[in-house]
Amino acid sequence: MRFELSDDHREIGRVARELLAVRAPMSALHEVAVTGEYDGALWGEMVSLGWPGIAIAEKHGGQGLGAIGLAVLLEELGYACAAAPLLSTATAAAAIQAYGAEEHRARWLPGLAAGETTAGIGSRDLAADADGAAVAVLIDGDRAELVPAPATEPFRSIDPARRFATVRGDGEPLAAGAADLVRAAIAAELVGICQRALDMTVAYVKERSQFGVPVGSFQAVSHRCAEMLLHTESARSAAYFAAWAADADRERLREASALASAAAAEAGRLVTGSAIQAHGGIGFTWEADVHWLYKRAQLDIAMLGGARRHLIALGRIAGERAAAR
Repeated sequence: MRFELSDDHREIGRVARELLAVRAPMSALHEVAVTGEYDGALWGEMVSLGWPGIAIAEKHGGQGLGAIGLAVLLEELGYACAAAPLLSTATAAAAIQAYGAEEHRARWLPGLAAGETTAGIGSRDLAADADGAAVAVLIDGDRAELVPAPATEPFRSIDPARRFATVRGDGEPLAAGAADLVRAAIAAELVGICQRALDMTVAYVKERSQFGVPVGSFQAVSHRCAEMLLHTESARSAAYFAAWAADADRERLREASALASAAAAEAGRLVTGSAIQAHGGIGFTWEADVHWLYKRAQLDIAMLGGARRHLIALGRIAGERAAAR
């Protein structure tokens, strides 16, 4: 099977890359980290472009571009490391549409798609943008639940440019598959984070010189960059497979999401860590932008639950398949 993005999906990616490069430079993350407040004007522009409802059907006020459209957009969000409640709101809306009851869709989707309300995602211990959200979609293993008006306790994480909280309060179960969709979306953001870390690293090792030559010409450095590329492309392939499964073959979503989560978690750890090392002593300083990518990746990996649990899940799926033959 040959997989290619549609013209609409490619255009979404192009517009998002150009807009976020101008409106969400990494230099802006310093202010968010200090104030703890997102740029309302940036969120307004995202809303005006219909991004919160990109995966939502037109009858609910969305753009109807499905999980693949969501993955394209979230990859660009990760590439910019932008500070906005887009990952949580767009992903929660997609999960509610696909796996919520009809009353959930009627109650939440119009407001989320229009950007009039926001949502949180994650677990009860680590929920992104749940504080002040109208609703949260929380995952625990294979289960997912919807928590209206979540009671939260905000805390500052190592990623001060994204708001996190713990969540209390009763939830309502979502159908099986919702947790897989949420993780597939987080994996797509990690792809963008890895790509930006790779691009920044390649640019840096071309410019940084030692002994009169660029450090990128050293075999150890070039091998590290090649390994970063390998992990990034592996995560990208798996993330888009999961997005395709969410749209076209939900019976395969469990497997596809586990594969995407494992690949993205491993890539996020190795690629951003390698980016820090390749930048040398300045890599984790406040002035060097690469540390934002490392921090964002660690929190995304934590929301995914790490790579190991998903590798175990893949082993179980393979065992089930073999036993059924």
